[in-house]
Amino acid sequence: MYKAVIFDMDGTILNTISDLTAASNYALEQMGRCHDFTEEKIKLCFGCGIDADMEKVLALEGGCPEEKLEYIGSSIPFSRYHFSEKDVETLKSFFVPRYAAHCREKTAPYKGIPEVLSALRSHGVLTAVASNKDDRDVQVLAESLFPRLFDKAMGNHKEIRRKPAPDMVLEILEDFHVPPAEAVYIGDSEVDIETAKSAGLPCISVSWGFRTAPFLCAHGAEVMVSSPAELLPFLMG
Repeated sequence: MYKAVIFDMDGTILNTISDLTAASNYALEQMGRCHDFTEEKIKLCFGCGIDADMEKVLALEGGCPEEKLEYIGSSIPFSRYHFSEKDVETLKSFFVPRYAAHCREKTAPYKGIPEVLSALRSHGVLTAVASNKDDRDVQVLAESLFPRLFDKAMGNHKEIRRKPAPDMVLEILEDFHVPPAEAVYIGDSEVDIETAKSAGLPCISVSWGFRTAPFLCAHGAEVMVSSPAELLPFLMG
């Protein structure tokens, strides 16, 4: 049995996509851009940190195919989809306060996740969240929707590198006094797979979140579950 289990937040323990989609469409509308994107489209844009997420939202609005969104800002320049760094900052300036004010309207834990967390804690397993979501939002959601179910929650802030850098995960494990070999990371995206690898942890990928099972397999997923009920056998051995 693992001594510590670290979870991603969006798409892993919380279904946040309705509130993320509403805030994204609102921000696009404020910029005079197309703003009728579905949850299935918007969820492909989130998971890499606020700046990268906003870049992908603008690329999506500019006509970027879904399968190329992950390359925006790296091998694909913004100019190909008709936006700039200034546009990214503008979109973020509308998105961030809107999302912060409405992040709990439709967001809820995935069915079965609270029971998994309760079972882990009842067996003395330490639990944590490591998310690229802004730290303020992470704290609000963890405290309000998972009261007393996490020993530590960390989100994106200026003092630490965002995932897939291992910093958040390693800081959590240091606070827990648990070595990477005795912990596991659980997430729903390619970023989570890379994060676990860079931190030296095994990774369990979940297929109910923001990425599909084929996408995760193509990005190196080695262990995958399709429901929260499948987690405990892996976690408690």
